[in-house]
Amino acid sequence: MSSFHLAGIVPVAGQPLDFKMDWHDSLMPIAPDYLAVERAVFECAWAGCETIWIVCNDDMTPLIRHRLGEWVQDPVWIGRRHDPYPSQTRKQIPIYYVPVHAKDVGKRDCLSWSVIWGATTAFRVSVKLSKWVVPKRYYVAFPHGVYDPEILRPHRKDISSERSFMLSHDGKTVKDNEYLGFTFDKDDFIKCRRKIREGTGKYNSEVLEAGLYPRERLPKEERYSARHFLLDKVFEPVIIDIENKVEVPWYHNIGSWDGYCDYLGSEDRKLVQRPHPIFMKYHEWNEIGVDDE
Repeated sequence: MSSFHLAGIVPVAGQPLDFKMDWHDSLMPIAPDYLAVERAVFECAWAGCETIWIVCNDDMTPLIRHRLGEWVQDPVWIGRRHDPYPSQTRKQIPIYYVPVHAKDVGKRDCLSWSVIWGATTAFRVSVKLSKWVVPKRYYVAFPHGVYDPEILRPHRKDISSERSFMLSHDGKTVKDNEYLGFTFDKDDFIKCRRKIREGTGKYNSEVLEAGLYPRERLPKEERYSARHFLLDKVFEPVIIDIENKVEVPWYHNIGSWDGYCDYLGSEDRKLVQRPHPIFMKYHEWNEIGVDDE
């Protein structure tokens, strides 16, 4: 018996961008009634993820949850043409909200760490349930990259496999600081976590002659450098499978105000619209022993 659990990771928590709005950067609209974080969740659904883990701090969770709820529909199973009862074979993808651990806030809580922490939480929760539901691979969808998520539809089999998968645009990937989807496994996870651990702490780490560590504090600007690590540094060890690298026809990096303005001024914005409510709207799981109204 074998199983393949593809866990979707949507990193929201991280160092703020330059929008400086009252709401979180991932809540910037990319179309009428369509937010950046919602597009990332929809991308995970098109990728074929069995679960979706949104890494966001407690202050943002209520608002994001108010928009997304607790599950979304798998768009491939929403209405299969040759299924006599398509409404009975639909698949719901559960959404889980994961806060960054308190000990990491302000110390290594960059966007890359949100990805790693989301994978850590998905593994810890799954392994307590059964070894058969432990994620074999993780798919990462960033809120700050805009492209058509439906492009993943013909590649679902390749994404849910032992091989790495990566999206690119003009030859650039996540390893070039672009917010493009990719997958990684447990071996990649260990290597990327080591990159985060290369960051500085609060104190100088030079060893004294007695073998002890001095208690000399680093200057404030040099402390906890991992919180500023970019995607290219942390995900540099992720292996690229050339045969499993897919070029997206158009893409916009909205990780800055200038990039956001470029997207809004482009013709591509006309191609982006909120998915039909049958795919995405607020849903909650039924409470145990309680029927739907």
